[in-house]
Parts: sequence; structure tokens; C-alpha cells
Amino acid sequence: MGAGKSTLLALIKQHLSHVNVVTEPVDCWHHSTHGKSLLGQFYEDQNRWSYTMEKFTLITRVREYLKEQHKNSSPTIMERSIYSGYYCFAKNGYLQGNMTKAEWKAYNLWFEFLVKDTCKKPRGFIYLYTTPEVCFKRMHKRKRVGEEEVPLKYLQELHTAHEQFLIEKKEILSDLISIPVLKLNVCKDFADNSIAIKSLMDEISSFLLMHSQNPQTARNYLSSTTP
Repeated sequence: MGAGKSTLLALIKQHLSHVNVVTEPVDCWHHSTHGKSLLGQFYEDQNRWSYTMEKFTLITRVREYLKEQHKNSSPTIMERSIYSGYYCFAKNGYLQGNMTKAEWKAYNLWFEFLVKDTCKKPRGFIYLYTTPEVCFKRMHKRKRVGEEEVPLKYLQELHTAHEQFLIEKKEILSDLISIPVLKLNVCKDFADNSIAIKSLMDEISSFLLMHSQNPQTARNYLSSTTP
């Protein structure tokens, strides 16, 4: 949250036109009920809404994932992984006491049912690294509806969870341990920095090429599209 995912994906669309970009289904999370969105209610009272929110986001993410998986087209980058949803957001909610043991067990059953034997493993993870303090400043600057309730402490918890998942690979599925991670340091704003943009695009292009299902096709694409 606030790391720069939306900005980076917009740049990928612009500079790496062969890459299929799938954004998070945030709009459906903002659907208003009695004047408040589910996301807004979650930020106001995580203890009440954590299980509901995490189950709903899991379902919507898996739905988008399967839609893209069945297309079997060009290289695809999805805005947030179904696995970070589990290991970072949902697990953090449970560890912070915002889900009961019964709710966490139910969530795990949903996760296994929807993901384990249905979703193909990703070929790689792209980790946008920032500090919680930078994310906090960016979130307050953009003033996205609902996020005004997000405390710095929550971002610090999520930062720790992402480090444990993607860098330390702590307590994750054995199938995920070998999946490569491209860590991009985006603590400094990059949206209007042409040098930083080129560097990011080059790193992403190389990562896609290295882990492409069809290296020759990817090589042809990248040679003609990389700025």
C-alpha cells in the first residue's frame, strides 16, 4: 500500500507494451453499503471486518487470476499476488487478533479450495520495496477514499509480513520457496524520473526474459519494445 504499484504498472503499459497488466479489483471493494464501503469499514474496525474483507478479496483476486490463467497469452503481471493476500494481509489480521481461530481456519479452507489445486504457480514475484514511513506519506498525499483511517502501525506490520514472505521465505508453502523474487527499491519517487524509469523497465525486462515460459518469444518482444 503506497509503494507505487499503480504508478509502476502504468509505466509498464507504456514502455513494455507486450506485457499484459492486470490491476487489482479495488472498485468492487469500495462498493458502498449503508454509506460505507467494505474497505472503509475494514479500516475503521478490523476486528469486526477482517475475516469478511480478507475472504472477499481472496475470492475477487482468484477470480481475476483464473481469468488470466485461462487466456494463456502474453507475459502477465498482476498488481497483487493471491499469495501476498494470504501471507501478508490475512495472516497479519490473524496474528494481530483481528480474526478468531475459527475464522482463520475457515479462511485457510477457502484458500486451499480456491488456490491449491486450481491456480498455477507464478513464475516470479516483483517486490516493490519501500519503508512503511514512505508508504504512509504517499497514501496521505494521494488521499484515496477509505485510506485516511490507515495507521502507520498497520503499514509497519505489513512491511514485516512482506519481508518474511518474499525475502526470508519464512513459513510459506514449499512450492513457493524456489520462485524467484525481483526486489526493486522504490523509496524515492520515480514517476517523473526518466533515468529511474529506464532502470526499472530494464530490470523488469531482464527478469521477465530470464523466467519466461518461452524465452525466444520473450527475447524477440523485449528487443523491440524495451526503451
